[in-house]
Amino acid sequence: MPDSTTRLVFIGMLREEWRLHSRLFGGVRFALFPLIVFGLVTGAVWLLTYVETAIETILLGIHLLVFLFGLHTGSVGFIGRDALRNLLGDLTLLVFSARTLPISRRRLLGVFIMKDLLYYAGLFLLPVALGVAPIWLLEGGSIAEIAWLWMTLLGMFALGIVSTLTLIGLAGRGLPRALIAGAIIALIAAAWYLEIDPIGLTAYGAFIEPSAPAVLVPVGVIVVLGVIATVSFTVESHRVERRTQPRYRRWFGYIGDPIATKTLLDVDRSSGGFAKVLFSGAILFGVTAALVEFAGEVTGIEPSVELAYGMILGLTGFTTYNWLTQSDDIEGYLFHPLDVASVYRAKLRAFFIIGPVVALVFYTIGVLWQGGSLLSALTGAILTVGVTAYVFGVTIYLAGISPNEFLFDSLLFTLFAGAMMVALVPLLVIAFAVSPLGVEVLAAVGLGGVLLFALGLLAFNRAVDRWSQLHLG
Repeated sequence: MPDSTTRLVFIGMLREEWRLHSRLFGGVRFALFPLIVFGLVTGAVWLLTYVETAIETILLGIHLLVFLFGLHTGSVGFIGRDALRNLLGDLTLLVFSARTLPISRRRLLGVFIMKDLLYYAGLFLLPVALGVAPIWLLEGGSIAEIAWLWMTLLGMFALGIVSTLTLIGLAGRGLPRALIAGAIIALIAAAWYLEIDPIGLTAYGAFIEPSAPAVLVPVGVIVVLGVIATVSFTVESHRVERRTQPRYRRWFGYIGDPIATKTLLDVDRSSGGFAKVLFSGAILFGVTAALVEFAGEVTGIEPSVELAYGMILGLTGFTTYNWLTQSDDIEGYLFHPLDVASVYRAKLRAFFIIGPVVALVFYTIGVLWQGGSLLSALTGAILTVGVTAYVFGVTIYLAGISPNEFLFDSLLFTLFAGAMMVALVPLLVIAFAVSPLGVEVLAAVGLGGVLLFALGLLAFNRAVDRWSQLHLG
């Protein structure tokens, strides 16, 4: 009976995932998503190889991005707690139904992880691997190596999911965040002292050097983290808070906008609070650090640390805005004497209170760690703010206040990816392939950062007009 129940829940979760996406984005537009991913990856790989980017660097970046996607997918744990606390409206997923189904919470979570691995292996990871195939085969590779790439990408995705769920589970059990952060730092320090190669703990290490030990180690890491996640994870928070003064009045005194104040309070009151915003920034910081380190070794060209960190960390604009609108619905605001434009301007104000700050915090850490000249550091900071604003403007123009919902809409995803590639690929080439950077190049990059900031604000202003007509038309 437990086996049959588990099988039914597994099939139900697959149907739930498909129906959620297909109804949200429309059957045809969602069905085209794998083809869009294939086309984008193929185009990006061809462009990067055309500018003489090593294929090893490209594959490292793909593995890191898939790991990032896994971390983001695992953040469903935050959403589950907020759903039970009625912060997200009418939202109930099977993974959070242990109280009403004859199956344990731990088994539900395990089934959910397996469902995500199977679902996204076909929807997302297979098109990514096939997108690399044309260039890889021209480079002398084989179909078997593409299949192995698909498997290692699946391993990176699984590592991302179980890592996030483990952290959420430990924090939800009442362990202080400072203690969890200290334990992570201690593990990193121990690995450095013992000269343990972190790449060897991941599926990317198995892709570089396929062997039985190289496969067993990352599989073991995933299994251990998966067990910890299923044992520790709970949708109920054990944190007890007592406050003596209403924060809304105090925050409103500083912000001066009621909707912006509510937006920031929604984030603070949701599971993880502002820590999850910083967590998303920390993920991109880690990806950037790995890319900078590995790119220099592969290409033989010392990358521009400031430009690389500034450009990539500017992408935190999307994740920050996503968290700011996690519990939002425009219809809920229109019950009040508000217009659409005032709601969107409040979102702009709330975003600029924390969005550039999050990006600049991690940018400063990266620059202080890696070093660099004062002029290049200031240029990178301008670029960071410019990219953050640009990403925000494009996102709000395409998706309004529902940014997470267009990730699997083939049309909007293509438009978003195209806008990012047009603006950021030239900066990527300069950051990783041009060295040293003269004053003229730095001036041009700084001007580019200012231009991106202006384009972001222009996109926002157009978004206000666009969504005002759509919501009230």
